Amino acid sequence: MNGSAAELGALRVYPTADGSFSLHSDHFGEAFHNSAGALNEARAKFVQPAELQRFSSGTELKILDVCLGLGYNTAAVLEALPTARPKLRWWGLELDRRPLEQALEQASFKALWSAPVLARLEAIRDHGCWKEPNNWQEPNSQGIQLWGDARSMLQEIPEPVRFDLVLLDAFSPQRCPELWSEEFLGALAQRLAPQGRLLTYSRSAAVRASLKRAGLSMYSLLPAPGERVGWSSGTMATPADAACPLDGPGWRQLSAMEWEHLQTRAAVPFRDPQGNATAEDILERRRFEQEHCGYEPTNAWQRRWRKDSPS
Repeated sequence: MNGSAAELGALRVYPTADGSFSLHSDHFGEAFHNSAGALNEARAKFVQPAELQRFSSGTELKILDVCLGLGYNTAAVLEALPTARPKLRWWGLELDRRPLEQALEQASFKALWSAPVLARLEAIRDHGCWKEPNNWQEPNSQGIQLWGDARSMLQEIPEPVRFDLVLLDAFSPQRCPELWSEEFLGALAQRLAPQGRLLTYSRSAAVRASLKRAGLSMYSLLPAPGERVGWSSGTMATPADAACPLDGPGWRQLSAMEWEHLQTRAAVPFRDPQGNATAEDILERRRFEQEHCGYEPTNAWQRRWRKDSPS
């Protein structure tokens, strides 16, 4: 999220189809989760493609949660860690404290998580961090929450840190372009470990094209249970030399339709060179560039693939 908490507007309860609690932001005009289910979305788009079994005792797992929100993505990942746990180092970026606070007031939300995971969410809310003693179950687990504009807060994380998982869950690019800009996505790409994975619900051509220019390979996420099946349900991006299989648990290779999407006007990036532009300025700059880019209109791409699709 971006802007001050006062600018984010009212947050209203938003029930989802799997019964899990979510919120709707009046300022952004969007819910925090897909209507199919907040918990389903977290598990399908952030847990399953992470392949957490890659990390076990004796290894280290570094996670960056961009837009912590209600805490679903981090909580779902923590619940799914292998029994022989890795040394966990976690960072969260979020502007508004209210979503997590409101989630932790809901008995139905709290009932989803084990006591250790719930304790970490409460520590983030109350102290902005957690740190647990070194023992065989939790080898020096620690987490740091950075409250503020994610663009500047990312710079507060020591530069040598490289993330195994980046969970990118900002509001949609048209609503919150600050966190989908070419520059911010490039900064996230630079912070990925050699086998790291950036995971996001977004299938935006602008986002994918920016990640591609940042040197990452792209994969298409599979739909969450109960989600309407479309031409794509999200994106996994990895360093080009990560040798990730084209198809795996929770993802598949991009289709020809998706690759062609990256040649349309929709692929014109959101630009924020100084890292402090307003949403309005970023969107206006992109509109101007789209008008003069010479790329295929996106609606022409849509018509072509609609015509070629079997009825």
